[in-house]
Amino acid sequence: MTAVRKNYDIPALRRLDVAHHLPAQQDYKLIEDMGGSRIVTHAEGCYITDGDGNRILDGMAGLWCVNVGYGREELADVAAEQMRELPFYNTFFKTATPPTIELAAKIAGLTGGKLQHVFFNASGSEANDTVFRMVRHYWQVKGEPSRKIFISRWNAYHGSTVAGVSLGGMKAMHAQGDLPIPGIEHVRQPYWFGEGRDMEPREFGKLCAQAIEDRILQVGPENVAAFVGEPVQGAGGVIIPPEGYWQEVERICRKYGILLVADEVICGFGRTGEWFGHQTLGFTPDLVPMAKGLSSGYLPISAVAVSSDVVDVLKTGGDFVHGFTYSGHPVCAAVALRNIEIIERENLVGKVRDDVGPYLNAALKRLDDHPLVGETRSIGLLGGVEIVADKKTAARFGGKEGNAGPVVRDFCIENGLMVRGIRDTIVMSPPLIISRQQIDDLVDIIRRSLDLAMPKLKAL
Repeated sequence: MTAVRKNYDIPALRRLDVAHHLPAQQDYKLIEDMGGSRIVTHAEGCYITDGDGNRILDGMAGLWCVNVGYGREELADVAAEQMRELPFYNTFFKTATPPTIELAAKIAGLTGGKLQHVFFNASGSEANDTVFRMVRHYWQVKGEPSRKIFISRWNAYHGSTVAGVSLGGMKAMHAQGDLPIPGIEHVRQPYWFGEGRDMEPREFGKLCAQAIEDRILQVGPENVAAFVGEPVQGAGGVIIPPEGYWQEVERICRKYGILLVADEVICGFGRTGEWFGHQTLGFTPDLVPMAKGLSSGYLPISAVAVSSDVVDVLKTGGDFVHGFTYSGHPVCAAVALRNIEIIERENLVGKVRDDVGPYLNAALKRLDDHPLVGETRSIGLLGGVEIVADKKTAARFGGKEGNAGPVVRDFCIENGLMVRGIRDTIVMSPPLIISRQQIDDLVDIIRRSLDLAMPKLKAL
């Protein structure tokens, strides 16, 4: 992108940041003690640059979202073009706008099958709120109002709204705000490395799926509305379920007539090597919340794809009194349409499936010999590196989970790679345009950072 780069007063911005800005999911005292946030000023391709001039390989694609990379001039152009023609209109008044309708049709073509209807929102959290309300409304209209319970998994992430946090299984988030709300049940996650290393992966996957059926029977099938899960648990630490897990989950849902929700907020739009994670992993959901890669993060937009079977019931229920001011925002929809066009034109889904996805997997395997690495895992361009104190027992540093991840993460960032440290896992989700050389750089920085972190970790 050829925009003129501004000459920011970074120390002044940091002072303003501490004085006025409350950043997302942060310890505000820590930000104050740091003297303010890292100020990211511009980005290009797979790199971000901060106000101190540090050029950093963005191994997280922003926040799992900048699939087409930074600096796409045509996305800025299409946004400006749509703003000039129609900057905003709502969908409340029996009205719609051309890009909104066209985007709904495009998404329906990508999801395929019975997923032919689309409801728009502005964020992944809102998409999961929509799922929550739509599913409960569906069962009311269908004449089974007792079906209110959602089953989800511990360590799942489904957003930061009250319903999203409740659907998710992050106990630290539940502790803030007296959550979860009633009607949410959580079962074990298919985290083989952390919870099932004494079993064959496929058998462990069956055990985790059986936990869903056990909970259905415990609360009564007539009371269960839906099971919701990410195809791959992203914010949970890139938890890739064992082969066969999702097929068993789908079988159980169909057995008891329960709706199956695939939360594709992270996995959608090429991240796993197909357009959607459920396509990669081979199961068929009834509702699919999606966001992030829908616009590659260039503008806030999310959607829920809904099966025709669900919509046929909703059509008999009168008004669905749910929606947001920015549902189907025309500028966001126009940018999302062009973003999808770029993904198609550059064959980025095929590139992830056939080239850089397998290359990342092989590159991460080069870390398996490191004394701190218990496991590397990836699917498409989602990857994780488990850090352990003992490779045989998978014991954690300091005797508890969560000490190592932040230490290694900080060294990675200092060495020019942006990744996340989730408990004791270094996770990555780079732009789909990443090259093989950049993947090599990413892995080399992780190795160097593990080496640097070793003395600090062993002192715990």
